[in-house]
Parts: sequence; C-alpha cells; structure tokens
Amino acid sequence: MLRQLSASIEDVFREAAARFTLVAWFALSSLFVLLFAVAVNLDIVNGALAGARIFGRSVQMGSASVDLDRVVLGFEGGFAGFLYIVGTFLAIFATAHLVPRLMEKGTVDLYLSRPVGRVPLLLSRYLAGLLLAAGNVFYLLGSMWLIVVVKTHVVHPRFLLAGLVILFAVACLMAFAFLVGVMTSSTAVSIMATFAVFFLSAIFVAHDRIAAAMSAEWAARLVHALYWVLPKTAELGRALVGLVLGEEGPARLRKALLLSPFLTTALFGGVCLSLASWRFQRKDF
Repeated sequence: MLRQLSASIEDVFREAAARFTLVAWFALSSLFVLLFAVAVNLDIVNGALAGARIFGRSVQMGSASVDLDRVVLGFEGGFAGFLYIVGTFLAIFATAHLVPRLMEKGTVDLYLSRPVGRVPLLLSRYLAGLLLAAGNVFYLLGSMWLIVVVKTHVVHPRFLLAGLVILFAVACLMAFAFLVGVMTSSTAVSIMATFAVFFLSAIFVAHDRIAAAMSAEWAARLVHALYWVLPKTAELGRALVGLVLGEEGPARLRKALLLSPFLTTALFGGVCLSLASWRFQRKDF
C-alpha cells in the first residue's frame, strides 16, 4: 500500500515536470525574487539606515538615520503579506488540475486498476500538491530572507515562519479546490471557485458592518453564517504579518485574532477534504 501511495505522489511530480508546471512555477517565483533583489537598495552607515532606493525612487530619511532593525522588520512584514497572496495564488494555479486530470477517461481507469483505494489515491495527490506548494513557498521566502540578510546583515528567523501560515492557508484552499474538482471535473471552475472563496472571505471580515446594512434579518444572519463558514483569509494575513513583526498583545486579543481564524479555517479545509473523498469514493467512472 505504501509503495502504491508513493508511486501516486511520484506520478504527480512527474506530471508537473512533463507539463512544465514546475518550470513555470520556478520561473515566476525566481522573477519575483530577482525583482526584489534589484529593486531594493539600502545605504547603511554604522548599523543605521541612512538612505534607501526602492524601485528606482529615493526614500527620504530626514536629517537623522533610521534604526535599521525597525526598517527591516517593516520590510519583512510587507513582503510577508505580499508573499501570502502571491504564494497562495501560485499554489492554487499549479495544483487545481490534480483532480480533474485524475478523473480523465483512461487516466482514472489506470489508477483504479492499481491495488489502492480511492480515498488513499485522492489523498496522495493532495499530499503531493502540498509538497509542491511547500517547496515553492519556502523557496520564495528563503530566497527573500537571504537577500535581506545579505543586504542588511539583520537576521530575523521568524520571517521564515510566515511560510507555515501560508502553507496552512494553501492546504485549506486546496481542499476546497479538490472538492470543486471532484464535483465538476473542471480545472477552470476549481481555480475560479477557490479564488472567489479567497476574496469573499476577505470581504466578510467586515461582516458586522455588512449585516448592519442589510434590510432583512435573514440576510444579516446569512452574512454572519457565511463569515463563520468560509476560511478566514484576511485574518490569516494579518496574523502572518503580526507574527513576522513580533507584535505582542493581551492573551485574550491574541486568542481572538489568531486561534479562532486558524481553528475555523482548519475546520473548513477538513470538511471540504472529507466531502471530496466521500464524493470521489462514490463517483461512477
């Protein structure tokens, strides 16, 4: 069984290489890293920031130099938020085809002829997609972190922890993409539906104000229900930036802003993956 599952995971990597998914993924990620490397130039004097040029424009520092550690933290917080969006989008684009491709006539017949159950087969492709996403996310973060260290000699290892939050968001959204893929057998629909969930979730972060603007009570309750059902993409982004910046707060505030979004988002991903497995097991091919 383990050998068959490993073979399924290996098939995903071979498929990604054959369809140039890995090449395109690496090329786009490398482009972002290269732009970052050439766009940010810092003038450091005696451990402080005396001047900076970002995308060719000079940043005024005033008469006094700025504490370098504080500036680097600000840069890393902004870059972490940017990579949260970029890394998630690239991961969904690169993995949304895994289920529709599996369900193509001929391909699914070949896989189902192997001595492996349907649910383990689907989960093996899900795991392979996560491994692909993890490699890309940590390549992006690791490269940018090394560039910051080389340019500033300031080391903040917690910047790399942002990769765990990004990968967590990718895992939950990929579970939804797998569910849509099993239901529709369409890569395009999987991508569009997953991106719609990402943006709708970010909009519903203001669910209190949106519900207050509703004229009907049932509509207000629906807004609140959608907020709690959907993944908390905006809150995860804020938590990621706060983690990188090292922001501290009261225990109750940390629990409200961090634990609840993670738990409800994990529940969303778990339910989606369970439904995808159930539907795939019962689907006629």
